[in-house]
Amino acid sequence: MSNIFENKRRYVLCDPELDIIGDRDKLAQWRHKGCGPAYYKLGRKVVYLGSDLNKWVEASRVEPGQNRGF
Repeated sequence: MSNIFENKRRYVLCDPELDIIGDRDKLAQWRHKGCGPAYYKLGRKVVYLGSDLNKWVEASRVEPGQNRGF
């Protein structure tokens, strides 16, 4: 799969590109629960690396019909 996010770019919460995986509230919930994409916390600022976002997206891939347990 091609990358959804630019690998070398840094994304902050106000970047609209992050909406593709979730809004600010959803991202905050994931950080609180310890799931979701890796991030850096710099003071009050949250920063996501594009390469980390792409890894998380790829790990979240679902292959329909596989491992369904039926």
